[in-house]
Amino acid sequence: MAGGITDTGELYSPYVGLVYMFNLIVGTGALTMPKAFATAGWLVSLILLMFLGFMSYMTTTFVVEAMAAANAQLRWKRMEKRKDDEDEDSSSGVSDSDVLLQDGYERAETRPILSVQRRGSANIFEITERVEMGQMASMFFNKVGVNLFYFCIIIYLYGDLAIYAAAVPVSLMQVTCSVTGNHSCSVGDGTKYNDTDKCWGPIRRIDAYRLYLAAFTLLLGPFTFFNVQKTKYLQIMTSLMRWIAFILMIILALIRISRGQAEGHPSMAQLSGIRNLFGVCVYSFMCQHSLPSLITPISKKKHVNKLVLLDYILILAFYSLLSFTAIYCFRNDSLMDMYTLNFTNCDIISVPFIRYFLGLFPVFTISTNFPIIAVTLRNNWKTLFHREGGTYPWLVDRIVFPAITLIPPVLVAFCTHDLESLVGITGAYAGNGIQYLIPAFLAYCSRKDTQLVFGSGTVNKHLSPFRHSFWIVFVLIWGFSCFVFVTANIVLSESKL
Repeated sequence: MAGGITDTGELYSPYVGLVYMFNLIVGTGALTMPKAFATAGWLVSLILLMFLGFMSYMTTTFVVEAMAAANAQLRWKRMEKRKDDEDEDSSSGVSDSDVLLQDGYERAETRPILSVQRRGSANIFEITERVEMGQMASMFFNKVGVNLFYFCIIIYLYGDLAIYAAAVPVSLMQVTCSVTGNHSCSVGDGTKYNDTDKCWGPIRRIDAYRLYLAAFTLLLGPFTFFNVQKTKYLQIMTSLMRWIAFILMIILALIRISRGQAEGHPSMAQLSGIRNLFGVCVYSFMCQHSLPSLITPISKKKHVNKLVLLDYILILAFYSLLSFTAIYCFRNDSLMDMYTLNFTNCDIISVPFIRYFLGLFPVFTISTNFPIIAVTLRNNWKTLFHREGGTYPWLVDRIVFPAITLIPPVLVAFCTHDLESLVGITGAYAGNGIQYLIPAFLAYCSRKDTQLVFGSGTVNKHLSPFRHSFWIVFVLIWGFSCFVFVTANIVLSESKL
């Protein structure tokens, strides 16, 4: 995330890439989608889900196009450097080393375009090196654009950490309070509890939540101060648990509906719920920031855009199935912020192991992701303030950056555990920037830079199907309109209170 080029890693087939992308996109956001569907109405939710899925697919193709353009630029630089070295070895005259330090526009004017194309190959736009979004921003944006990119990605990661920091204590509080309190098995029965209600003994529910938050911070927070790498086996384990949990919830809801025990009567449209639904959907389709890690190792990228389209269709069908079974199985007022908690009720499932597995599912999966996201955020902070050739003092590097990474999201989680709002706000603001605005600007700037460096006749083999400039303008207008709509909706909602 922090920029820079890393090794591609072991290659895998396009279909393995499809599975990896599916696993990346279908995550925590899916667990908050059923309640968002219920509050916005099934028809409005379905239309918005399909539209936002289409928009996310479009911007995904923009990022893939920018990745190809970045790879072409890197190859061009290496060819220029090789030619300069050859010229110096043969003492042919003036070195072009100063020219290599100029940006793409200046380089295009100082080096014949046709010679570049001759030395290049038909595969100059092949995606073989992993170029993260931060590196692409540095290549195609000016200084202001780079800073805005890092600001957006940092805010999004803060929101991610706040969601994670709240989701784990909420799940633990709901499950343990139902077990040890006077309302065993009643978490998912629609009964609403206040934060001031007793959990066990003199401990209130809000006190239990904050105790769990403190324990979560003490156990996982220290990993922010070190380097953490996601292992292959950890990824397999969390993916397996995720699939088991989602399939179980869909099957249990379908069984309940088929037996005539469904209690849901969702409305067609409730405009008041659109704001949170928008944020949840944006958050649930988020993958653009991780595309370099997913797309680059795919062995055959000829039909990568079709592969991505297939993935989005499958994800759209999955989200629709999960949400529709939820809103028809459970009453609107009984759907929990974290959908897994609806299955901790004995009336839904009588097997204790399955109840506890689903109730604690977010605890297992989110806990493994929290340190990784925290280290990513810490590294983005370091990159944002890094100066060429400079190093940080030990105190700043080891204490200050990890502290400013960990403390803000924990404070947010301490103040609120409203997961639907946290997901909605994170998706509606920072997610909007990452999913819409940044990819659109990357596509525009990379196309402009490619034309100036390689000539207007050069075609990027991974050019987005939405190649007309109208689509870039459309995405930008949509993204900025969403900022205005969500902000106005929040202000109007607060003024009515």
